[in-house]
Amino acid sequence: MRHVLAFAFLVLACPASAQLRGLPLPQADLPVVEPLDNVIGRVGDVTDRVTDLTQQRLDQARDLLRRNRDVLERTPQGDVAVRGEVVVWAPSPETIKAAQAQGFTVLRTTPLEDLDAEVVILSPPKGMSGREALKRLMSLDPDGIYDYNHIYLGSGGAATGDPSVVRGAGAGRVGLIDGGVDQAHPLFRGIRLTQKGFGGNAIPSPHGTATAALLIARADGGGAASGAELWVADVYGNRPTGGSTEAIIGALAWMSREKVAVISISLVGPANGPLRAAIGALVKRGHLIVAAVGNDGPAAKPLYPASFDGVIGVTGVDARQKVLIEAGRGPQVDFAAPGSDITSAALGGRIDAVRGTSFAAPLVAGLLSRRLTTPDPAKAAQAVNDLGAQAVDLGKAGRDTIYGVGLVGENIFNKNNGLKK
Repeated sequence: MRHVLAFAFLVLACPASAQLRGLPLPQADLPVVEPLDNVIGRVGDVTDRVTDLTQQRLDQARDLLRRNRDVLERTPQGDVAVRGEVVVWAPSPETIKAAQAQGFTVLRTTPLEDLDAEVVILSPPKGMSGREALKRLMSLDPDGIYDYNHIYLGSGGAATGDPSVVRGAGAGRVGLIDGGVDQAHPLFRGIRLTQKGFGGNAIPSPHGTATAALLIARADGGGAASGAELWVADVYGNRPTGGSTEAIIGALAWMSREKVAVISISLVGPANGPLRAAIGALVKRGHLIVAAVGNDGPAAKPLYPASFDGVIGVTGVDARQKVLIEAGRGPQVDFAAPGSDITSAALGGRIDAVRGTSFAAPLVAGLLSRRLTTPDPAKAAQAVNDLGAQAVDLGKAGRDTIYGVGLVGENIFNKNNGLKK
């Protein structure tokens, strides 16, 4: 069973439905699959919905490759990565010297002072494939952490164009790793917002703006909380390599240095060794990393970073408290939150309806940020358990692979299927 936190949980007196990965459960934690007929009856054309969302992300990846073949490539596993680059986590000087002796070139070295580490980007010798480069480096240092400089994309979901009203709020210091945010949007008035670009200049994006507004939204529908602080890392910006592993690690290091306690990520991609190491370093220091499980459907393979140990994976439900048909399933699901029948900020000062696990994750992060204002391992464990104790158990009794420990933030829905006015 995957641990939600890399450190030991506090053992709290809470119902089994609120227990998370890493805590003993009174019953077996077996996979649960909702009858397909039930889902078809409430959603309609299930196949088209899942296929459309998955295809949307595949088309985005294909378009990126088509437009940027000089800087991007497809890995043997089918993922998108920066061409001719290998990410190395905290290598020793001896490892770098050995790599250079084999013809590798150091392109960039980024110290991560707060994490007591550094990230080095190596370029393999001319004519050497990425696969061969990784094999060569691992033969030089079998204990090293190497991987492609993967590109991570939005986890799917989109605005539906159904306008309503949303009020933003939040408390404490909370972070977002996504696209850029439209700071001029009326929903961000009164919010202390700090934004930094890690893929070039920070540029407002629809996805980043929508997730940011939900991150500072209060589940009780109230207005903006005085003193709320939102820290945004735009990992896309204006570069074709936006969304790279290197950019995300840089964003994590920045938020660690600035003591941002809770960080929301609604991006998905493959398992990546250096990214796993960076997240593990933050979790060890008492940060909470919250991520969307993705919208590739119930049979999809696990997506990352939501599936990394230590990350709190979030799925989405609709106003009837039924899981979104496109949502991922598996042991990576820790919480469920509203992911449909809600609205959020859109570019140009508009408000649009949104759908997808991307928009459920920031709601959980926002709730956790009220319980954890500074990074602290013990308090982080307490915050997760306290939120889990308030979760509404859905599906099979106790924890399951569809809803995790249950639904939180359910009162964000109102009778009109929008955020409370």
